[in-house]
This record gives sequence, structure tokens and C-alpha cells, in this order.
Amino acid sequence: MKDKVIEIAGKTWRFLGQNGETNVAQLPRLLRENNTVVLQALGWLAREDKINYTTRSRRTFVALV
Repeated sequence: MKDKVIEIAGKTWRFLGQNGETNVAQLPRLLRENNTVVLQALGWLAREDKINYTTRSRRTFVALV
């Protein structure tokens, strides 16, 4: 499972690099990955200080640092 989280963290990082700030709720659909694994991957990236979260109009967005 850890390998899958790491793989999706890389996929998420590349996606955000190409597409910029994205709504967290839409990420699993955009990445075509399981919601739980995407959220774990975001946690991984946050722990490594690679992403920033912002909230606007009750929606959470994520972008690369």
C-alpha cells in the first residue's frame, strides 16, 4: 500500500505542476484514482512541504509550493 501512495503522490505532484491549483474534491476523478489513496498522497506531499492548501467558498484547493 505504501508503494501505491508514493506512486500517486508523484502522479499528483506532476498533475499539480502541469495544471496548477486544483479543488481537492475533484483530484481523485481527475487523476482517475481511488479517493482514499489520493488523500493519503496529499498527506505525504504535505508532510514533505511540497503543497499548500487554501480554502475559498467552503472549498479546499491544493497547489504546489
